[in-house]
Amino acid sequence: MPNPYLPLWEYIPDGEPRVFGDRVYVYGSHDRHGCDSFCDFRLKVWSAPLSDLNKWVCHGTVFATRDLRDHPSDTDWTDHELYAPDVVEKDGKYYLYAYIVGAKGCVAVSDRPEGPFKLLSKYEYDLPKHYDDGTFIDPGVLVDDDGRVYIYCGYLGSYMAELDGNDMHTVIDGTYKEGIIPVEEPHCFFEACSPRKINGRYYLIYSPKKGSCLDYAVSDSPTGPFEYKGTIIDNSIDYPGGNDHGSVMNVGGQWYIFYHRMTNGTIMSRRGCVERIEILPDGTIPQVEMTSLGFEESLSPFAVTDADTACVLKGGCFITERDIFERMITGITNGCTMGWKYFDFGDDPDPYSIKFKLRGTGCKGTITVHLDSDDSEPVGTAGFDENGGIVSCPLPAIRGRHAVFLTAHEGYTGWAADMFKGRHLFELEGFVFVR
Repeated sequence: MPNPYLPLWEYIPDGEPRVFGDRVYVYGSHDRHGCDSFCDFRLKVWSAPLSDLNKWVCHGTVFATRDLRDHPSDTDWTDHELYAPDVVEKDGKYYLYAYIVGAKGCVAVSDRPEGPFKLLSKYEYDLPKHYDDGTFIDPGVLVDDDGRVYIYCGYLGSYMAELDGNDMHTVIDGTYKEGIIPVEEPHCFFEACSPRKINGRYYLIYSPKKGSCLDYAVSDSPTGPFEYKGTIIDNSIDYPGGNDHGSVMNVGGQWYIFYHRMTNGTIMSRRGCVERIEILPDGTIPQVEMTSLGFEESLSPFAVTDADTACVLKGGCFITERDIFERMITGITNGCTMGWKYFDFGDDPDPYSIKFKLRGTGCKGTITVHLDSDDSEPVGTAGFDENGGIVSCPLPAIRGRHAVFLTAHEGYTGWAADMFKGRHLFELEGFVFVR
């Protein structure tokens, strides 16, 4: 399954990946298409077997702050939106930590990692002063090897505390600590704490002031101090960026970073994506680029490539949802570039053609095809007319592994060029390479 790795109608940002038993579980917020605000009033869980990270199944609503068709409200003190949860296991129970906007956060429990989760308690503490009045923004939880439990939170400032491992919701007196990740350079903490313990080191993955990034800091202790190490991924490089939130996970010896990207010309409808990463012997994580790969090692040129798996969108074009069945790249004007990484063309010496499925917008022009870089010499050019439809472009033989970029060009001269300047040229639904 390429990026986004969940079904294309599902919007799960802020993904916290967890391995329980023989499955991977993703816990996140729940966005909606066409919404003018972040998240809604439910939390959903998706999972896949470790043996096949392309077979994701939905376990439905597992916690809610309002009565829904498939789930009654779990909170009687608020009906506000739910953001950025986390789930951990301790002593055979699974604990969900929920951030509720503008209300006191809470902990829920289940006998199963997929839930549903039943309310256990609001957070309990005796603090003369608390950073966010008990909401516990974007909670990330760590159960250490010795059974001690730590919670990390924050927005525009970070804090942590140790929880009583006997009840999982009471803050132990004297453990509350602010500023675990500084807001100053180079840390620049903004939000989205996600703790992990890897090879004896404590990692905090978080979003810095440049909210499109996921950065990380490392410590020898769960309580810090944390040393800034760098950026893992930035969802705004050659793409319409926005806030980011996610974490890392290991499956079968391969590490991944889970994050999200923006769609629908807004920062409010986000979809989960994943990239392979490497953790070096010294504990550092080299920054990775966004790709279309998801859990795949390469894309097949002979399978239809859906437009909305693009990982490069330049010039103002964006991915949007026409309906539950159709998603496309729209807003394509003169000079817009779209890119997909990476296809494996093998070693066959025969030439290709690429066929595009376009929805016409009453304009004409050309599409140029580029390999490896959007400013490389084009390997093919195809003309399109006002009606769109299926457009074919002959290509030379292509061998090996390549990124593919498409650039749109308007096809008018003279007075017509001024009249059609800035017009949307077409909508791209997908393409396929054929022989």
